[in-house]
Amino acid sequence: MKRLFDELAYEVSKRTTEKYSTSFSLGILALNPCIRNSIYAIYGYVRLADEIVDSFHGYDRKRLLGRLYLDTSCALEERISLNPILQSFQETVHKYKIDVELISQFLHSMEMDLNKVDYNSESYKEYIYGSAEVVGLMCLQVFTEGDRKQYEELKPFAMKLGSAFQKINFLRDLKQDYHMLRRTYFPNLDMTVFDNTIKSQIENEIHTEFREALLGIKKLPASAKFGVYLAYKYYLSLFAKIRKKSSKEILEHRIRIPNTHKALVALKSYLRYKIAYL
Repeated sequence: MKRLFDELAYEVSKRTTEKYSTSFSLGILALNPCIRNSIYAIYGYVRLADEIVDSFHGYDRKRLLGRLYLDTSCALEERISLNPILQSFQETVHKYKIDVELISQFLHSMEMDLNKVDYNSESYKEYIYGSAEVVGLMCLQVFTEGDRKQYEELKPFAMKLGSAFQKINFLRDLKQDYHMLRRTYFPNLDMTVFDNTIKSQIENEIHTEFREALLGIKKLPASAKFGVYLAYKYYLSLFAKIRKKSSKEILEHRIRIPNTHKALVALKSYLRYKIAYL
């Protein structure tokens, strides 16, 4: 029965999420069970593309990404895929009528990672939109369950949150991106002169986006509100740790949040949520 394959497909996306991100896994667990599988499906798909461009060195990454693009198109058109992650993703796209343009923008940003790009303000915004903001918008279309008016109202806040998450990732991974992948995402940034002043400017941008994103989180449907709030709090704790480090330290070490601390963040977030009702 096809139902068994569909269950397997979502399970593969769930395991992919758990393997690559404890923060998002815990955040998804805080969502209403009726939408969890769809968010796992989106994360699994995003992770698949990300692995191609970031990890599959020694292989023809451009060809692999092109194949993913073709396989995605076929899965969406035929409403089935033999790739379990693509199968769960295409079902989610059709169920919630996720805009195909968001998927195209995401794959475009992944393609940008295959080439050395000297980012200016415009290309930086373009990359963040495709790599992070559209992912937030895909999730938002699940959260709002077809309510287009609510989606349009919350859209700017989802984009701010996705942007803030991505910029924190850039700071956290600065050492690996620069030394191993030969990438620098921040616009017009000369890594030889990266200092605390430049770091503070980036952090001020993130702080503003976080503040604005929280306004949108408070307006989310009950099925999604706490899960997104929890992911927000995880990233906020990582951001706080990054802010305490010097520019030299984040160039030398990847900043992490231990799982024990994440558990504490989850408990505090739940208590705050219950008391304040956001």
